[in-house]
Amino acid sequence: MQEILRGSLDAFRLLAGGEQHVWEILARSLLVSGVSVVIGSAIGVPIGILVGLRRFPGRRLAASLLNMGVGLPPVVVGLFVYLVLSRNGPLGFMHLLFTPSAMIIAQTILAAPVIGALTFSAVAGADPAARLTALSLGATDRQATMALLAEARFAMGAAVISGFGAVISEVGSVMIVGGNIAGYTRVMTTAIVLETGKGDFALAIALGIVLLLTSLAVNLGLSFIQMGRGGRA
Repeated sequence: MQEILRGSLDAFRLLAGGEQHVWEILARSLLVSGVSVVIGSAIGVPIGILVGLRRFPGRRLAASLLNMGVGLPPVVVGLFVYLVLSRNGPLGFMHLLFTPSAMIIAQTILAAPVIGALTFSAVAGADPAARLTALSLGATDRQATMALLAEARFAMGAAVISGFGAVISEVGSVMIVGGNIAGYTRVMTTAIVLETGKGDFALAIALGIVLLLTSLAVNLGLSFIQMGRGGRA
């Protein structure tokens, strides 16, 4: 209990005191996870919409693969990316291993299935009456589809928020492909692992609290943006 209290005080001190190395690690965490979610959304949202709206052979298999992707073990993803980017791997010539780019690749692989699966659920579970009503009022097929997607927009926004939550707290894959290099690839989660291993539990708890507060703030911000757009629609 004493360690938790000390960690809470240290977290306030780290933020209020403007500790440069903490802010750098925090900024790097947000950058890596933010870029990963943007790319993951660009991949997962269209796939989720396609599988949710269209009827085609293998649709059930595609939906199952999306749902399976949600449970991808981060360490396995990190190992896969490591092997692909290693010197003897097919993309070794790009020299991306132990760089932020490698971390973004790994987190994108983790984020895209989460966003895709939840987008699929949002679209498949949307009220079909929205599309039928639009068609009955003379809308084109594309306009009717957009009306259906508008009905599912809040759930689709939640899919993106969930994707961010999944990667900002992830440690296994980024540790493997990033190497936890100080000033270059160290992020909040790997810094927490490092400090815990060193026995500095107060600092580890402080960093954990900073990560928790940051994740909460970003998720609340995204939620408010989502609600604001919904209110203007």
